[in-house]
Amino acid sequence: MTRRFGSLAIIGLGLIGSSIARAVRAKLPDVRVVGHDADASVRDTARAIELCDVVADDAVAAVAEADLVILAVPVGRMEEAARAIAPGLAPDAIVSDVGSSKAGIAEALARALPGRTVIPAHPVAGTENSGPAAGFATLFEGRWCILTPASDAPATEVEALAAFWKALGARVETMDAAHHDMVLAVTSHLPHLIAYTIVGTASELEEVTESEVIKYSAGGFRDFTRIAASDPVMWRDVFLANKDAVLATLQRFNEDLTALQQAIRRGDGARLEDWFTRTRAIRRSIIEQGQDDAAPDFGRKH
Repeated sequence: MTRRFGSLAIIGLGLIGSSIARAVRAKLPDVRVVGHDADASVRDTARAIELCDVVADDAVAAVAEADLVILAVPVGRMEEAARAIAPGLAPDAIVSDVGSSKAGIAEALARALPGRTVIPAHPVAGTENSGPAAGFATLFEGRWCILTPASDAPATEVEALAAFWKALGARVETMDAAHHDMVLAVTSHLPHLIAYTIVGTASELEEVTESEVIKYSAGGFRDFTRIAASDPVMWRDVFLANKDAVLATLQRFNEDLTALQQAIRRGDGARLEDWFTRTRAIRRSIIEQGQDDAAPDFGRKH
C-alpha cells in the first residue's frame, strides 16, 4: 500500500508554497498543514488569511511532526533552509522541494541532510505573482511535476511523493536531474532570460521613442512583460544554479538568431517562412497536450 502523509510542513509561503497549502486543504483535507517562512511579515499574512492549520515562527518546530517537508524557498536558499530544519526532522520524514533546477539542489540537500530521505521535485507551474496571497488551489491541475530522485532513493517513498502530487491534480514524471536541468533551460529558463532582455531593452529605448513603446504595447511585447514581472530573486538564483545548461542553450539560441538575422538581411523569405511554420506547429502541440488552451488572446477578458 502506498504511504499516505498525515502531516505536511511547507517551508516558504510564497506563490508555490501557498498554492500547495491551498491545494492540500482542497484535495487532502485530512492532512495537517504547518507552514513557516523566514520573513515575519509573510508569516503574519499567512495567519491573517488562514493559509495553514498552524504557521510556526520557528523552522524546527514547523517540521517536528511532519511526514513530508517541502522546501518552497528560492534555489539559492535551499541548503540554508535544509540546515535550519535538520534538528527537528522525524526519522522517517521525506524532504522534497519545488526548485526549477535540480542537480545543484540535490547536491545541496545531500550536504545539509546526510542520511535523510530526500526526493527533489519540480512542479512546472507558476505565475508572475508572488507572496502568500498569490497562491491558488488549482495551480497544479493538469501540470507536470517532475521528480528527480537519486538512484538509491527508496522506491516506496518516491511512489508516495508521486501519489501526493497526483492528488493535487498534477501529472508526474520521473527524470534524471541533469536531464531535467537541460530540458527546463530550454522550456523555461531561456524564455525568461529573453523576456528580461527584451523588456530591459525597451525600457532603455523609452527616451528615444518618447514613451511610445509602453503606450502602444502590442500582444507580443505585453506578454513578454508578464514573464519579466516574475520574482527577480527567484530567477537570479535559478540562472546561477543552472548556469551550465542555460549557457549551452543560450549559445544555440544565439546561433539560430544569427541565422534569422542573415535571412532578413538577404531577403530570404523562404528561410523565414520555413522557420515560422515549424515553430507554429510547436504551439499547436502544446495546446494538444493540454498545457494551454486555444482561446483568443490567451483567454484574456476584455
